Amino acid sequence: MQLRDFGNTGLRVSALGFGAMHINDERVTEADAGRLLNEVLDLGVNLIDTARGYGLSEERIGRHIAHRRQDYVLSTKVGYGIPGVDDWTAACIVQGVDAALTRMRCEQIDIVHLHSCPLAVLQRGEVTAALLSCRKAGKLRVAAYSGDNAELDFALNSGAFGAVQTSISVCDQVNLAARLPLADKRGIGVIAKRPLAGAVWHHAQRPADYAEGLYWDRWQAIGLAADLAPEEVSAMALRFTAFLPGIASCIVGTSKPAHFKQNLAALTMGPLGADQQSRLRQAFLDKNSSGTWGGLI
Repeated sequence: MQLRDFGNTGLRVSALGFGAMHINDERVTEADAGRLLNEVLDLGVNLIDTARGYGLSEERIGRHIAHRRQDYVLSTKVGYGIPGVDDWTAACIVQGVDAALTRMRCEQIDIVHLHSCPLAVLQRGEVTAALLSCRKAGKLRVAAYSGDNAELDFALNSGAFGAVQTSISVCDQVNLAARLPLADKRGIGVIAKRPLAGAVWHHAQRPADYAEGLYWDRWQAIGLAADLAPEEVSAMALRFTAFLPGIASCIVGTSKPAHFKQNLAALTMGPLGADQQSRLRQAFLDKNSSGTWGGLI
């Protein structure tokens, strides 16, 4: 597994990270969740990403891999969901970090993101200050922001965050021209979420999910790779994102070990050829000439 510098944070992360959202489902048994988390680590993946909003995910990480804490970089997201506390307040941030520490049975979290925090809240500064106070107290190593568009612009220019997590895929390329170079220039670590765009090429019809529906529309408009099997498109799409300059890691979520191994095998193929990478980039630019295809949270 290739390890990469995570901006100027001092952390090194695997090129492929594990998004632990899917282990929140009660249909995934405790035993299956434990096997999956440990198998991911055994494969050499060292970035585990979760969030307060992912249900059972944080608790299951604590139950099943806390004893291997030295083996992985732990990332979570806060800002909401604390009983009796208003969302997006300083108290919610501090208590969210504390709750995550308890749930995941650790003394420090490596990366804590403000999870799709609204722009107006970011501009007031209260929640950012609360997150930085948690860092100063040693509860976390890297204060981060997860989101897109104007909020991401604010986060990148604020000087407050050592890392960001944002949507980047063949169907979501608006960050490539300016935001990735800016993050790289400022030493900000970048995690690409949704690098497979929901694998919408597997769907014969438009998905009902909001984001996947829009990604499906974009993929149909781009009109490439009709001669490839869906699995080949997935490998191509992951390689497109994973080897973009400035990307430290791509997080892929699944509840099935076989699917994760397929993604890992795709990355061992290395970057796409320059011509193929250019075609995917140009197809997006051509269809988004009006600039209406923004980043999808």
